Amino acid sequence: MAAVRHYHHHYHFSYTTSLKRHFLSVLVVLFVLFLLLFFAFRFITPTKPLINLDQISALDLLEATFVTFYRLTWAYILALVTSIPLALLITSKPKVEKVLLPFFDILQSIPALAFFPIIVLVFIKANFFDGAAVFIIFLSMLWNLVFSMIGGLKTIPQDIESAAFVFKATGWKKLFNITLPAIFPYIITGSLLAWAQGWNVIIVAEVLHNYIPGGTSFYDLFGLGSLLVQASYQGKNSIFLASILVMVILITLLNFFIWQKLLHFVERYKFD
Repeated sequence: MAAVRHYHHHYHFSYTTSLKRHFLSVLVVLFVLFLLLFFAFRFITPTKPLINLDQISALDLLEATFVTFYRLTWAYILALVTSIPLALLITSKPKVEKVLLPFFDILQSIPALAFFPIIVLVFIKANFFDGAAVFIIFLSMLWNLVFSMIGGLKTIPQDIESAAFVFKATGWKKLFNITLPAIFPYIITGSLLAWAQGWNVIIVAEVLHNYIPGGTSFYDLFGLGSLLVQASYQGKNSIFLASILVMVILITLLNFFIWQKLLHFVERYKFD
């Protein structure tokens, strides 16, 4: 009996308390990051037109890096907020899952760029160029998170669900104390995949004129992706290589200091 009591005591503090605390910490960090990006955005206009590559400076390259990262962060936050209720809805009941899972599986198989011309035209009419880029990145990120979370929800043991029912942990209480901590490792895995997909899409998401009939570079967004495309088109190899280097450095820093650390940390909390 002593051994059993010790097991439950360890389980309570190392899982429901510790993991919940770290999960909330990540949410706080994301919120603070969003606020910093928002206020910084007040001083930098992401929709500024592309600059003459013959006059580009290191400061311009830094600004391009910021606005690209800003768009990716916005898209990720939107994808994360949308994917949680979607995953919960799909797995809510067997009948619902039987209908929705194949539907969303087909939907996620359609390349996000297939919707891009329609999306661009809608946002261009609203004169919201950045919205078009963010929305297409959001679509490319969304399904990585949704299906990772669905996989995580499937791993929650039945005895945990039964214990939640016995102790009347339902609604928001169950969501924040059991469900979200349980799928936290899968949120991190899905986030890593989502950001990788976002970096792939950003190169085309910032070059809007390709998707507008008779469009010109006026519609393109200033950022790392558009710099890469413009530098390649104009044969500006030094700017192209500098943009690639900055992107690789940023991706490496994010992976090493954020995603890899989180992946290593959450491994201990996965259900076997």
